[in-house]
Amino acid sequence: MVNDFDLIIVGAGLAGNCLALALKDSGLKIAIIEAASRQQLKDSPLGDRALALAAGTVQLLQMLGAWPGMADKATAIKQIHISDRGHFGKTRLSAAEQNVDALGYVILAREIEEHLADLIAQTPIRCFYETRVAGLMSGNTAVNLSLKQGGVSLNLSAQLLVGADGGQSTVRRLLEISQQVSEYGQTALVTTVQSALPHHNTAYERFTASGPLALLPADGRHLSVVWTRSHDQAQDLMNGGDAELLDQLQACFGYRLGALSLKAPIRAFPLSLIRANDMVSGRAVIIGNAVHQLHPVAGQGFNLGIRDVAKLAEMLLEQAGLSGDIGSAALLKKYAMQRQRDHDKTIGFTNNIVRIFSSDNFPLSVLRNAGLTLLDHLPPAKQLLAQHAMGLAEQLPDFEVN
Repeated sequence: MVNDFDLIIVGAGLAGNCLALALKDSGLKIAIIEAASRQQLKDSPLGDRALALAAGTVQLLQMLGAWPGMADKATAIKQIHISDRGHFGKTRLSAAEQNVDALGYVILAREIEEHLADLIAQTPIRCFYETRVAGLMSGNTAVNLSLKQGGVSLNLSAQLLVGADGGQSTVRRLLEISQQVSEYGQTALVTTVQSALPHHNTAYERFTASGPLALLPADGRHLSVVWTRSHDQAQDLMNGGDAELLDQLQACFGYRLGALSLKAPIRAFPLSLIRANDMVSGRAVIIGNAVHQLHPVAGQGFNLGIRDVAKLAEMLLEQAGLSGDIGSAALLKKYAMQRQRDHDKTIGFTNNIVRIFSSDNFPLSVLRNAGLTLLDHLPPAKQLLAQHAMGLAEQLPDFEVN
């Protein structure tokens, strides 16, 4: 039996489209399945979220040929200022110290998603929008999908299925892959503000007893805000109206950038650490948010997902070049083993930051502030922290897309 496709990717979001672009010249016959329409994706409130792209992620986007079409919509992060509210400790990272143009870039998710979708449309990759996965079965030589497109039923098969369909992954559910969920008891308030003083391309990460506050530089004097509070505090702030919330935000951040003014609606997102217990099942593998959802502190979640894409693309390109089976159990097992270390390290790093810096325990606060101050004066330690911030603690796989 000849399969309809070599590879089917479920999810036309950032991870799914990046993987498809990385493989567009591989000779593989590829399809993308997406439950929403392109217009629905464009209009989604999730498109308003600001993404902090690590330098390593930008390198991958350059390899894909995607970065030139979105670079003018991104704002460079030249400095990162880390502090603890009410305490003396602080650490500062700079691109100049690391001999790089930028530590990272800030861009709206919608800008990346739209550009990637436009690039996909210029390839032979087959896109099935407004199509949902109703069922799947993985066999010895193929994975078979039952699809619903409006009132029409479709059946497709492939050597390999990749679930890149986000935190509420249908593929993960149908594969019966369980998850570990750790609740932080926190909600992220997301908005955009304008400052009276220029931000000089500085990203601010301020820790408080209720959770971190991040202000990421955007165009002009705009900054994207991700403010973590307890559930009750977040609800009170949302109920109190924009003026009260802005007053509280100003009090938390201070006046280093002068007065702040709201420039976008405020959205609330409950936070938890979610991690799938497996990445692989039969001839299927899940990547990105389908596998892991992290706390937004340090902005590691999206960048970790892009490293999933990079490693999987590297391995599939090599296997396709050898005319091998891209859905073989040995290949997928090898992929999962190689990604495990990065997942463990990044999730542990993020989780420890949340636990250590979201506490008002006095002895702990003394230790962490001494640590921040010491870190600011230890170049090797700052170098390691900068490598984490730039997503370069794990070396990018060596592949290139024409």
